[in-house]
Amino acid sequence: MTATAHVPADQRQPRMSRAEMDALPSHDVPLYTAALLAGPANVIMQLANAPVGRGVVESKVESGNILKHPIKRTRTTLTYLSVASIGTAADRKAYREAINSAHRQVHSTHESPVKYNAMDPQLQLWVAACLYRGWEDVARLYGRKGVITEQAYRDAVTIGATLQMPYEMWPATRADFQKYWDETVAGIEMDPEVRTYLTKLAKLQFAGKVPSMLLGWYAEALTLGYLPSEFRDMMRLHPTASQERFFQAHNVVLRIATRITPRPIQELPFKLLLADLRRRIRTGQPLI
Repeated sequence: MTATAHVPADQRQPRMSRAEMDALPSHDVPLYTAALLAGPANVIMQLANAPVGRGVVESKVESGNILKHPIKRTRTTLTYLSVASIGTAADRKAYREAINSAHRQVHSTHESPVKYNAMDPQLQLWVAACLYRGWEDVARLYGRKGVITEQAYRDAVTIGATLQMPYEMWPATRADFQKYWDETVAGIEMDPEVRTYLTKLAKLQFAGKVPSMLLGWYAEALTLGYLPSEFRDMMRLHPTASQERFFQAHNVVLRIATRITPRPIQELPFKLLLADLRRRIRTGQPLI
């Protein structure tokens, strides 16, 4: 075994401060309207990790339950992405404080099958990694060639660093990220109760009988289409041949639409969410 070299305290790189992390730019991470359709798949990826999944399923913060409040939960998640990607330091500070007020209530009890705490930087790293991986997948499907770069990856650190994740915890390079991703995914065993919860999301069953009957097939086709194969296996759900054909045709149309749409238009939904956040701050309304 090779011993770890000791680095004298006066030679260690100081950790980035909270103010420095809030001021980090993320200019090289273009936001795609198409990413909104991949949201449910990303939620499945996040919650597949047992501590994150149990934290959501057991949470007493009902307003954060996506099955009971899908519109509100979607708004708060997309607002977070907007704040982390194109927000100012003041935006990040204000939204972090609002999220922290909810996260402090989310922690395991003696009855929980796994220990978890929503303030845990390691769990926040996983959620941020899922969001980044989701961005890469969408950029690969619909973005222009060359948009996925090391600089874009480095800029994406704000997805985690806006909360409790230290800047230094983000894997240094895309290769390091891939190693972290592969090792983490290989160790995931999906909780059965979480799987049931997420199946309702994938099939749109939470929306009621009529919406599920009318739109459930399409929702499932999109969710499974965007979901990496290893997570499909965890969910024990796989698209039918007709759903795969639908997803492929959907991608052809969306790829053309995305590439001819200017970046400011692509980012408009996120800018509107950021404007709504600032309005809420000014008027003293709840941020989440």
